[in-house]
Amino acid sequence: MKKKYTGLEKRWILYDVGNSAFTLLASTVLPIYFNYIAGQGGVSEPDAVAYWGYAASVVTLIVAILGPVLGTLADYSGWKRPLFFGAATIGVVGCAALSVPLPWVLFLALYVIVKIAYSTSLVFYDSMLCDVTTKERMDGISSQGYAWGYIGSCIPFIVSIVLINFTPLDISISMPIAFGLNAAWWLGMTIPLFRSYKQIHSVPRHSHAVRAGFLRLVSVFRDKFPGKKGILLFLLAFFLYIDGVYTIIDMATSFGAALGFDTTQLLLALLLTQVIAFPSAILFGILAPKVSNDKLIFVCIVAYTAVAVFAIQMNQVWEFWLLAVCVGLFQGGIQALSRSYFAKIIPAERSGEFFGIMDIFGKGAAFFGTLCVSIVTQATDSVNFGVIPIACLFVAGLIAFVFAAKTVRKEQAEREAAAHGQEPVAEQTQAIAPEQAQDGEKTPTDENER
Repeated sequence: MKKKYTGLEKRWILYDVGNSAFTLLASTVLPIYFNYIAGQGGVSEPDAVAYWGYAASVVTLIVAILGPVLGTLADYSGWKRPLFFGAATIGVVGCAALSVPLPWVLFLALYVIVKIAYSTSLVFYDSMLCDVTTKERMDGISSQGYAWGYIGSCIPFIVSIVLINFTPLDISISMPIAFGLNAAWWLGMTIPLFRSYKQIHSVPRHSHAVRAGFLRLVSVFRDKFPGKKGILLFLLAFFLYIDGVYTIIDMATSFGAALGFDTTQLLLALLLTQVIAFPSAILFGILAPKVSNDKLIFVCIVAYTAVAVFAIQMNQVWEFWLLAVCVGLFQGGIQALSRSYFAKIIPAERSGEFFGIMDIFGKGAAFFGTLCVSIVTQATDSVNFGVIPIACLFVAGLIAFVFAAKTVRKEQAEREAAAHGQEPVAEQTQAIAPEQAQDGEKTPTDENER
């Protein structure tokens, strides 16, 4: 992939820098702050961890329902841009509102709303990948998004940590300032993409858009289309392995805090994860065209399985640091390559619809993961045992992905063989439409050229 990025590609990457600040905040500072205010309300440590897990489960369940519906609507010409900005704006405003002093129950409820808006914006954002670049550049651009998101999010995060831990400000003052700072950062990185994005791949608008959207959504599972079996098998594998990834992200600091680890060391260890993930994600993007992204995804799943097994016995601070390093090495790769892998095998004009469905299997899967962690943690009164179901899911995901990758390769080979045969034009076009939709495009230089 050429190293020079177009203006639109850069602005797309920039949104990853913005929303990743909230991701880091939600996976580090917010659980710790929630444990603090929950403790002030008389809630025990194990119960606080469980409630946070239940909230994450509620978020992923709701997004799993909303994502496919809104993603389908976003495929209509001219709809993706306003839907994206609307979701991002709700998230930004809600993030700023977290700075208002609230009882722990209301704080948790507001967090749920913010996380739903954030997750929904990512459905639209991920599907934009088909519009902002070409098929051969997707692995690199997707990896760059995660990479710069990791390193860029460290800026507001470090400022927040300094405010919380290294100033005389009380936590009731420093935390609200941190929330406002991250909200401003998120908004600032959103505006450039909103102003420049142009939807290229779309389906015609319908007079009864919502009803037609539901029918199109149902057709994904009912009708035949090129690559359907491979897409569905990949979604099943994605459901299994990304479950563990998202659960680890959502509950890492809450897990460490419950084990009694020092808050400052926890945050610094997770900051190290972000720093390591930056070059690692870029490296995976460089390797993908040479090695193939399905093989690299396989490597990442194996590594995450080892991480989960290791976490079962973890009880030392140095082990948490080692865990942070290992997660940093593979987190960006598995997320970025899964996103670009999926973008390549779906019809580009229905990207919003398919990425919405992907959320059922992705964010919806995290509902199961966080729920299992919460139930096992409360049942055994041990946060370590709560990791066991996650390790099992990684193993199942690895097996499912092997079958999915083989099926995708077989279907691609069949389409290529059909394309070189003497089939009727209509049949040939239908057989390779998802590939031609992107292979024939030229790389856009900026929004004006579009």
